[in-house]
Amino acid sequence: MADITVTEANVEPSDSATIGSGTAGAAITKGQPVYLASSNKLLPCDNDFEASAKAVGIAVNNAADNQPIQYVSSGIMDVGATLGTGVCYVVSSTAGGIAPAADLATGDYTCILGLCKEQTDELDVNIFFVPKARL
Repeated sequence: MADITVTEANVEPSDSATIGSGTAGAAITKGQPVYLASSNKLLPCDNDFEASAKAVGIAVNNAADNQPIQYVSSGIMDVGATLGTGVCYVVSSTAGGIAPAADLATGDYTCILGLCKEQTDELDVNIFFVPKARL
């Protein structure tokens, strides 16, 4: 499998979604998962490092560096892509990407973004970071 292909024009939170906001620390595109960096700015997630894998939400608007950004932190949202019913979606190894959990590889940090329950364009956002086991 591969990252989902997001059509920005179709990214839309539901009326009941919880919306957070912040300042972009780089260019962010609608539909990208974002994390809060040590600079207190939001950046696109990737699962290569623990810090960048800890998503706070999925962007609902485009933003340039130092511009305001909003994101869905929980609830239903149209992610602008076709999803598989019953499939769990996670932060991808590609910056700003969303992938099915089956794409995770050894060494990736796991951050669950949500589950596609019924509508194949809607993700039930329920973010959960899975810490790696300590030896």
